[in-house]
Amino acid sequence: MQWSQVLATRSTRMKASEIRELLKLLDQPDIISFAGGIPDPALFPTADFAAAFAEAMADGSAGAALQYSVSEGYRPLRDWIAGRMGQIGVPCTADNILITSGSQQALDYLGKLMLSPGDTAMVGWPTYLGALGAFNAYEPRYIRLDPKGNAAPEALKAEAAEAGGRIKFAYLSADFANPTGQTVDRAGREALLDQAQALDIAVIEDAAYQSLRYDGEPVPPILALDIARSGSIEAARTIYCGSFSKTLAPGLRVGWVCAAKEVIGRLVLMKQAADLHSSTINQIVTHRVAVTRFDEHVAKLRTVYGHRRDRMVAALEREMPKGVTFNRPEGGMFVWLTLPEGVEGAELLSRAIAEQRVAFVPGGAFFADGSNRNTLRLSFSCASDDKIDKGIARLGRLLRG
Repeated sequence: MQWSQVLATRSTRMKASEIRELLKLLDQPDIISFAGGIPDPALFPTADFAAAFAEAMADGSAGAALQYSVSEGYRPLRDWIAGRMGQIGVPCTADNILITSGSQQALDYLGKLMLSPGDTAMVGWPTYLGALGAFNAYEPRYIRLDPKGNAAPEALKAEAAEAGGRIKFAYLSADFANPTGQTVDRAGREALLDQAQALDIAVIEDAAYQSLRYDGEPVPPILALDIARSGSIEAARTIYCGSFSKTLAPGLRVGWVCAAKEVIGRLVLMKQAADLHSSTINQIVTHRVAVTRFDEHVAKLRTVYGHRRDRMVAALEREMPKGVTFNRPEGGMFVWLTLPEGVEGAELLSRAIAEQRVAFVPGGAFFADGSNRNTLRLSFSCASDDKIDKGIARLGRLLRG
């Protein structure tokens, strides 16, 4: 059979993730990998999860844990999330929360909800590769999101109209973004809301790393600033996507959307059509661990990851040759490097693996147009001090030629 004759046009926009492919390198023990932006499994609260699973499977509890559940998600977990959102300036209730199978599923649903073929999404330049993968299926066009919100709305509308559609939303991770590690300051967030209002579009706030701040002053979420302006979450245009993947454990695939009830209601219909609901038992055990250990565990992550960030930045300062620039993120898991013009990240990766046995993610994959190929992303979350020192020294030798 000629499968190409029956596949939807959107299937041609689905591409293998360079990051997913690079994760296979982790199975080669002689490679020092700064590629996968994943939490360190040695830091998972495994004993707490083991106890929580045992409690969930105890007599009298197992039936509910293994049963179908409501599409909105496990109510005690939604109540806990609503309480946490209130602590960061987002007053809401459980009715403003939808549990998803990781925040990646939330991005897919939001793309499906808002994008028609030819519509425009404003995204960072660069932006999270998984967001591009989620949105691509709905055949949008992309224009550059100015993280400071300074671009003239009329110019943006004209750019989108020239491409054949209207702008539907702006997508960004405002805290310690993947891949750059950059944070948008309060003034930039306010300016972005001004721009979104002028364009009458939604804002998708991807907050996967928000809890992982190592220094600097916390900045209110965009949704919190939006509510302060509009008066309530029901009048806000911002949709907040959260996740337990970077704080507790990614394998349970528990994330959430926090938004106006109208948005949540529409997303619930998508959830019912897609997978009915996220894993009941995983939601139950996530709730149990979150209630008892979240703050303590996140404090531990901040200490460990903050040290690794400092170690990597210090190693880069020692080893990088002239012409290579990099940042010092206030949190998250990533450091972003810009190489001299003419040095291509993908070609450098091939040499790095073959000659120095060190891996990273080429930066071009994070740009919607594949540009800026003289960039790369380094992750410090899973690297020991020794591996950071050795791996950055190897990368420096390679770049010095």
